[in-house]
Amino acid sequence: MLYWLTSFSDGGDFFNLFRYITVRAGGAFIFALLFGFLFGQPLIDLLRRRQGKGQPIRTDGPATHFAKAGTPTMGGVLILGAVTVSTLLFARLDNPYVWLILGVTISFGAIGFVDDYAKVSAGNTKGVPAKVRLALGFLIAAVAGLVAIWTHPPELQQAMAFPFFKNALWNMGVLYLPFVMLVIVGSANAVNLTDGLDGLAIMPVMIAAGTLGVISYAVGRIDFTTYLEVHYVPGTGELLIFAAGLIGGGLGFLWYNAPPAAVFMGDTGSLALGGALGTAAVVTKHELVWAIIGGVFVLEAVSVIVQVTYFKATGKRVFLMAPIHHHFEKKGWAEPQVVIRFWIIALILALIGLATLKVR
Repeated sequence: MLYWLTSFSDGGDFFNLFRYITVRAGGAFIFALLFGFLFGQPLIDLLRRRQGKGQPIRTDGPATHFAKAGTPTMGGVLILGAVTVSTLLFARLDNPYVWLILGVTISFGAIGFVDDYAKVSAGNTKGVPAKVRLALGFLIAAVAGLVAIWTHPPELQQAMAFPFFKNALWNMGVLYLPFVMLVIVGSANAVNLTDGLDGLAIMPVMIAAGTLGVISYAVGRIDFTTYLEVHYVPGTGELLIFAAGLIGGGLGFLWYNAPPAAVFMGDTGSLALGGALGTAAVVTKHELVWAIIGGVFVLEAVSVIVQVTYFKATGKRVFLMAPIHHHFEKKGWAEPQVVIRFWIIALILALIGLATLKVR
């Protein structure tokens, strides 16, 4: 919205600053951070009054989690509010990718909100049936995929890019849309599975958002893509503003989610943020690189798939408990140890992901 102030600029005044994506990204970060600090405590107070017993705790989980009983959930509303308002304020609203990522974020957030509400209302961990959540998620992802295909340059439509190779593309044809759907829905649910400890999900989300934001900015500039020898996707630079808002809002949320958490993100936040990150990967044609950057989320999801599959086949478990962060808890790691070590892994994987821009 503020970008339109440049229409009053003569090229050498204050309004001209809003032409620069980096300036607007900085503004989005600061605004979202202040949004989180300003509305965080009032939101927590409201959630406590409305939810009573707070988020239901799994009875088969680590014993230390029972001390968290009564903590309110749906704190993801704070992040979504911060990132949505900051993006609307600082991004160019004539950019289709801005509306695409906001649409996916809000849509997945709505699914998560209904799921959280169902859990809190019933006082158990069941919520909305998994099949319903997945069906709605795939529907949203299908629409997002079609929009992405329509808005991409002709040579990139229905094509998947390979990291480490110069401008290597595979035209997947009709298989591309199902692939995109899998990336977005898989992302949403992988982040959701990771959100099991205080601060565990939000920091890797912010690290991934920052990384994808840099990639978005790079592939949206013809001079950068020429130098790096990667594909050029016009308009993706505006996603840096969304990423900056997400980081600012995430830090505001982490202020209250740091151990011991005063509020949980809930499915409202985890599904929305995961869907947003998957969408950013699709828009920038970095779906495979996203598997590296989001390696922590991939590990969490794979641990659940392996556990369920192996248990159904043999009646035995590979891990003491899945997702894998609970396995380490069961082995005696303190919660802060698990969280901080996963943060470190997320940062390392993000740096590897960024390196793929140049290692070709």
